[in-house]
Amino acid sequence: MKDAFDLWWECAEKPLDSPLTIDGDIHYPVMELSPENRRDREKVNEAVRQAEQNRDR
Repeated sequence: MKDAFDLWWECAEKPLDSPLTIDGDIHYPVMELSPENRRDREKVNEAVRQAEQNRDR
């Protein structure tokens, strides 16, 4: 099963002509991270979890 990190990088590394998209629930929290932290699986997954928790409040 793919986590947020896998989904993020699958979309980030797609060819320019690929129709692959990523849900905003993953895209926006990850884009708030520094480019360096976007390469850290734990930080990406935590950012997405935190955004989900904040949305559910």
